Formats: sequence, structure tokens, C-alpha cells
Amino acid sequence: MAPPAAVSSSPPAMTPSPGRCKPCTPSTTSTNCALKMHGYCSRNRSQPYVASSDDMEEVQIDGTLKDIGMEIIEKCGGLPLAVKVMGGLLCRREKRRADWEQVLQDFIRDEAFVVSTLDERGKGALKTQKFLRLSIETNDLQSNDEFEWRLIQGQGSLRTLIVIGELKINHGDSLINFSRLRILHIEDANCTAFSLVGSLHQLKHLRYIFLECNDIARQLQNIGKLKLLQYLEIISENLVRLPNSIVKLGQLRHLELLGTSISGIPRGFCGLTNLRYLYGFPAQADGGWCSLQELGPHAQLRELKLSNLENVPAISLAAKARLSEKSHLSYLRLDCSNRLGEDGLVEDEEGVSEEEQRRIEEVFDELTPPLCVENIEICGYFGEQLPRWMVSRATGAYERLMIVMIKNLACCTQLPDGLCWLPSLQYFEVTRAPAIKRVGPEFVTMHASSIQLQHAHPFRRLKEMRLIKMVEWEEWEWDQQITTVQAMPELGELRLKSCKLRHLPPGLSSQATALTSMCLTDFQQLNSIDNFASLVKLELQDNPDLERVTSLPKLQKLIIVGCPKMRALEGVPELRRLELKDYDMEQLPRYLQQSVSLVHLVLDCTLELLTSIALGESGPDWGKLSHIQHVKAYADQEDDERKWHMLYTREPYNFEINIGDNSSSSTGGKSA
Repeated sequence: MAPPAAVSSSPPAMTPSPGRCKPCTPSTTSTNCALKMHGYCSRNRSQPYVASSDDMEEVQIDGTLKDIGMEIIEKCGGLPLAVKVMGGLLCRREKRRADWEQVLQDFIRDEAFVVSTLDERGKGALKTQKFLRLSIETNDLQSNDEFEWRLIQGQGSLRTLIVIGELKINHGDSLINFSRLRILHIEDANCTAFSLVGSLHQLKHLRYIFLECNDIARQLQNIGKLKLLQYLEIISENLVRLPNSIVKLGQLRHLELLGTSISGIPRGFCGLTNLRYLYGFPAQADGGWCSLQELGPHAQLRELKLSNLENVPAISLAAKARLSEKSHLSYLRLDCSNRLGEDGLVEDEEGVSEEEQRRIEEVFDELTPPLCVENIEICGYFGEQLPRWMVSRATGAYERLMIVMIKNLACCTQLPDGLCWLPSLQYFEVTRAPAIKRVGPEFVTMHASSIQLQHAHPFRRLKEMRLIKMVEWEEWEWDQQITTVQAMPELGELRLKSCKLRHLPPGLSSQATALTSMCLTDFQQLNSIDNFASLVKLELQDNPDLERVTSLPKLQKLIIVGCPKMRALEGVPELRRLELKDYDMEQLPRYLQQSVSLVHLVLDCTLELLTSIALGESGPDWGKLSHIQHVKAYADQEDDERKWHMLYTREPYNFEINIGDNSSSSTGGKSA
């Protein structure tokens, strides 16, 4: 994970090649030496020379310095500029072994070193070279290999340390040796990594910290001593409260707590007014105090995610967050604890009480976003009515709002009818809303004067819409005659999943004239799809009652998975590619014979059907696909996907099979 832009000292990208170093970048001081230097090179592999910068005379080096000189050359990677730089530096030193050893010891490569294997070359580089940036990735190591922390203890000049995977950490290992460290990233480390974290507060120059490890609460108590820290992200399920000292991090720009169990925020958090990005901030009440009021002074916030909003006891406390005043906020997420089970229905048999619904509605009404917001997510909301700022005409004032995502609506009975006014909305998603049974015309209707309507279209910029797992949704009313102006004129992609709709509304096919891609999944009662004039790609999955796809004049790609009653495919003159997956199918569908425009057919079926197809002209299904230019048919064998295949090309003729012990290929003639 690369440090964000908020960290002013972020390094260049890490070199991905394990065990290798990029060419060194000389420092300013060394470059000045190089300008006075003609050259330093190994004239031959047996005798190093140094050319003096004053009189340009060659000075032969004592044989006792030969081994050190060759090590320095090796560190330079043989690059002429690097060799010149080091040669200039050596010319200024006495020709004594101690002085040259000091040069070798202090030689720092200003590039990254990536360790992902435990070969001797990698270990040797860590012992003999020094780096400013070091990445250790142990996930791909063999089970009997261990990377020991002691191997990097000598890298005292590090500015960046990235550890991904498990390390062998012994008692007494710490971060103290890395006093110059600016960036520390420990990810997926074993739980013993907390012994390292205990020395964090001694790294006074740290700007960036990412920690993923357990049992670190006590080790973070002194984090307030890191006065220069700008970025802090913690993933630790055992961390339930932020240390009080965090309020001393006056330079903090980015705080991310999404991977923790934090439920409490220390008082005084309001002093961190340099925060730009804050994720996982929990709502917590204590008497007349609420953690949301600590957000009031945070005027510089760009992105904000609030959680546990069901804990806010009164609307007056929600108002103290002053969200509407945050003039730089572009992303806002408002979360409550989820009330839905895996089946998409409310888990509690008693449901959500009217008092709980009323209180959360009032709280969300007060958490009004600023007009500059561009992206809003709501998750776990359990009010019956959506917030006022989402269901009124005033919603149109959010001229920059481009993305709206709503998830896990336990009690809401309708979609927000104010979104159609949004002039910039491009993406809209609802996932899991079991109380919605009907979507009426108000969803796409703008009630305004005739003059206003001449220049307005409902959802005029909407490009993509997803309505997912609205498991009780039975009716979608949208008739062309109901709305006097075209709705969703730019909608290009539509995804609908897991509902009880019997048919799609005529207004969708007649008004969404830019719709080119549609995916319909788990429609239990949908019988047919027809009359979408602009559709280019259609994906159909697990629709048990679907029988007909007709009148799609521009359709080019069709994917059918688990639609056993599918019988008719008509009015698709541009269809070029069909992907068909059905493991209950005993024979190929007849509509394949009628698909004269089809160029590519990809078929996943049972081994029995594949064997029948592989018989070629002598088989009962060959006439249904022999006219198709390219056919690829596959069958699985238990967990081995697509183990068996039949590949066919009509012109130039090619026929290939590998079924069981029968493997053959023929070209240029006719199939057997």
C-alpha cells in the first residue's frame, strides 16, 4: 500500500524485482566531488587505480585495499557515473584501510531493495549494503523458511520500511535502530510483531504508519510523542479504543480505523484540525457528550466515514457535527450497525421498533451533507423514511453529487424520489432493501413547471444503476406516458439481482435509449426480455422461468447461465457471441440453428453432452452448431474446471477434442 499524497515525504515506487538494486543516485556532495574527478575505474580485474583530480596522475592502489575497492565498485553496479563519484570521494581520503572501510560502511544506495526470497544473494545484500527504502515480503516463502528480524537490524539508515507477511521476531527485537525512519508499513505480520510496535514512540521522524497486527493497544499509548505523524492506519480487531495521547498529533492528516473494533474516541479529538481523511469514526455518547461534537471544528475534512450512528441519543448532538459546514468534504459515508441477516431479511424476530426508527430518522436529518459533496454512501440505515435531504426537490441543490450508494436498508419502503433532480449523478446503487415491494413512477418523475421541464430530464447524467437483492420487490411502474420528458437518457449499464419482478417496465426500454449493457440475475418469475433497441450486451444468470429473448436488434453478446427454460432467441440479427452454461442441459437448444449471425459460441455443459457434440456429423446436435465459425465446448471433472474440451473452427476447418482417452485433432478436411 503506497503512502498517500498527504505524506510529504513519500518515496518513489518500490522496485518489484526481488533481490536486485536499481542504479544508485548520487548525493549532492558526491556529485560535487565527481565534477572535479576524471574517473575511477578498474582498469583490469586485478589492479584498481585512482586518477588524481589535481594532476590527473594515475595512482596505483596498495594491494591491501584491493578487496575493499572491488566491493565499492560492485556496490556501484559498474555504472561509470557512480564509480566516478566514489572515486572522487576516495581521492579525498587517506590511502588507509580504515578510511576506505569507513567509506564502504557509509555508502548508502538511494533506492529500494525488495526481499521476497531467502537466497544467499538477498541475505548478503542486507549484510553488506545499506538502503534508504526496504520492502520485505515473506508470503511466498517456503514453509520451512523464516525471515529473521535480526537480518535487517543493521539498516540504521532506513527512511522507509515495508513488511508484508510473517517474520521471526525474538525477545529484544525492536525498531529503535531505525531512528531515521519516516515510513513504517507492517501488514499481515504475526501477532508477535506487537513487541516491535512498543518502540514506535521513539521514532521521532515518522510521518506514515500502517499497522496490521493484534494486541497493540498498550503499545500505542505513547503515540502522541510522534509529533510529525501525518498518516495513521490501524487494522487490529482487538483495538477497542484510541489512546488518549492521539489528541497530541497536531500534524495528522489521515486517520483510518476501519479494521478495528474501536467504539470510543477520546475527548479533545476536536483539536486535530489538520485532518483531511477520517475513516471509521464511531458515534459514542456519554451523558451530555457525544463523539460527533468533536467533529465540529474539523473544517478541512475531505473524506469522512462515520459508524455506529445508532448510538446517537439526540438530534441536538448530531447537529454539533456541523457536517453541512464542511466546505471541502467530497466523500461522506454514514453507517449504522447492520440489522439484516444473510437472507436479506431483518434478523431480529421483533423487527425494529417505531421509536428506534423515529430516532434514527431524526439523527440522519441533522447529518445533512454540505452542497460540495460528490460521493455519498449510507449503510445499515433502519428508518422507514429516508433522510429529508434525499427525498425532496431540494436534493437538486447537490450539483456536484455523482455517486450515491445505499446498502442494508432494513425498514425503508421506497427508493428516494429526490435523486432524479441531481444534475451530476452518474452512479446509483441500492443493495439489500427487503421492505421495498414497489418502485413507482415518482422515482423518475420531476414535479416542476412546464418551463423547467423543457430543460430537465430525470436522472439526466446517470450512467450506471444497480438494484441488488431487493428480495421482496414485485412491481416496477414506469410507463412512457406517465413522464412527459425522457428519463435516464444517458443510462448505459443496468444490473438487477434477486427480486420478484415478473417483467421489466416499458418505460425502461422506451426511455433509456443509451442502455447498452444489462445484467439480470436471480429473477424467480421473469418470463421474457424484449424490445430494448440499444442493448449490445445482455447477461442472464439463474433465472429459472425465463423462456424468451426477442427484439434486441443491436445485441452482439449474450451470456446465459442457469436458465433451463430458455427456448426462444429471436430478433437478434447482430448477435455475434453467445456464452451458454447449463449443467442440466441434455441437448443443445434449437435456437442455435436460427442464430445465423453467430460467430462465436462458448459452451459449458456436462461431459455426456460434450461427448455427443464431439461425435461431429454423426452426432444428434451437430447440425445446431456446424454453421458457427468458432465453437468452444467444455466439461468439468469434479473440481477440475474445463478439463475436457471440443474446439471447432468452420473455415479454415479445424476440429480438436480431448475427452477421456480420446484425443484427436484434424484440419483441412471433414470431421469424423
